[in-house]
Amino acid sequence: MPSTRFRGWMFEMVLLMAGTDIAFAQNFPNKVIRVVVGGIGGSLDITARWVAQGITGPLAQPVIVENRPSVTIAAEVVAKAPPDGYTLLVTGPNLWILPLLESKPSYDPTRDFSPLTLATRSPSILVVNPSLPVKSVKELIALAKARPCDLNCASGSSGSASHLAAELFLAKAGVKIVRINYKSAAAGLIDLISGQVQVMFPVAASVAPYIKAGRLRALAVTTRQPSALVPGTPTIAAAGLPGYEAVSIGAIFGPANVPDAIISRLNQEFVRVLTREDTKERFLGNGVESVGSSPAELAAAVKSEMATIGKLIKDAGIRAE
Repeated sequence: MPSTRFRGWMFEMVLLMAGTDIAFAQNFPNKVIRVVVGGIGGSLDITARWVAQGITGPLAQPVIVENRPSVTIAAEVVAKAPPDGYTLLVTGPNLWILPLLESKPSYDPTRDFSPLTLATRSPSILVVNPSLPVKSVKELIALAKARPCDLNCASGSSGSASHLAAELFLAKAGVKIVRINYKSAAAGLIDLISGQVQVMFPVAASVAPYIKAGRLRALAVTTRQPSALVPGTPTIAAAGLPGYEAVSIGAIFGPANVPDAIISRLNQEFVRVLTREDTKERFLGNGVESVGSSPAELAAAVKSEMATIGKLIKDAGIRAE
């Protein structure tokens, strides 16, 4: 057993380190904070910019957004940054889904980052071309079972929100619908509207105008609870597939080993912005729901999704394209 003197020295070291972290956090921030995100113009870029605007005043320091060509490159930048709270990452599910697709990024999604908060939640919507003679999830399942491999489902690239939502639906419903892969979900949406494919699971923001115009029929939303983005639309879970949920989340991380006191300060400011009524309305207008959560809730959400999606990817034999 360690000597009493050694134990006393260790205790003093722990107290010294804790005191250093607290002093460092009390001084935080005293310079520019960088928020790193992928490409310009997408929902994550918009999230990063709106959140950065919201925390700049309370933190009394400039908060700037830096775009990188991809989520992977943005993640690599943050993973290698000093763990001091001055370099943050706004990202989506690609951060933890790409490793499951065996693309072998240079980071570990659970080891190399400090969770800060869930930022946004974006459901997909199960939509069909109006020419398809179904008006509910149960009717779609019945038709697909009566005509196996006769219906086509448009989706984006492997691992995209529209792809995984569709694969989860097929697995739970036990039906065979042919997946038609597109380079982008937008291209698949064009063919869905024209009737070349019959089914799709696009994110709410991209499809809401076509539903309102009657060019597409919404059958259900992929969240576990009804979404304010599509009022009156049932959930897939309630409409015929209990337990179904497929949601694309936006999240904020720092590098691994950011001091707890700094994580707490950043989380407090992010949650304050994300849960304001004006922020919620602004995000809803852009097709996503603002959230705000504890770091532990974000970590649990990532762990749960990696388990669910990991099993789906393995069972369906999905690979990166």
